[in-house]
Amino acid sequence: MKRSYLLVWLSFFIIFGWVNPLAGHAGPRYGLSDGQTLYVPAYSHIYSGARDTPFLLTITLSIRNVDPDHPITIIRADYYETAGKHLRNYVEKPIKLAPYGSTRFVVSESDKSGGSGANFIVQWKADKPVNPPIVESVMISTKAAQGISFTSRGRAIITEK
Repeated sequence: MKRSYLLVWLSFFIIFGWVNPLAGHAGPRYGLSDGQTLYVPAYSHIYSGARDTPFLLTITLSIRNVDPDHPITIIRADYYETAGKHLRNYVEKPIKLAPYGSTRFVVSESDKSGGSGANFIVQWKADKPVNPPIVESVMISTKAAQGISFTSRGRAIITEK
């Protein structure tokens, strides 16, 4: 009786694909887009301890095309300060990123104009729906024997498709 019970369950799993080796094959790709505008948090400085003394950080905005087949174009990468005032444009003319290509923009450690609530607005587009890029800010600093680094991931605020 136990053997027939096991055979029934095994057949059930195979029929519904839970043990089927074909179940893991890629099907249609979901979450594709042909363009987005992203909000990327950044921090030109942070605070620690009881003092209001800023710890200055270098910011790197990293944009990575993770689509294996198609390029994307970076239209805009603008830097804003804590209160939302536009500080600078990092893209003068569109930048094409090949599949698996990347680019970066750096805000130096001495530039504390962005403040602890700095951010980037990044806009990209593609000729056809692609995997959206990974867009992150990387903050880092080392002083004396102390070092700190962390990242913030961008979030889509406008999606074309």
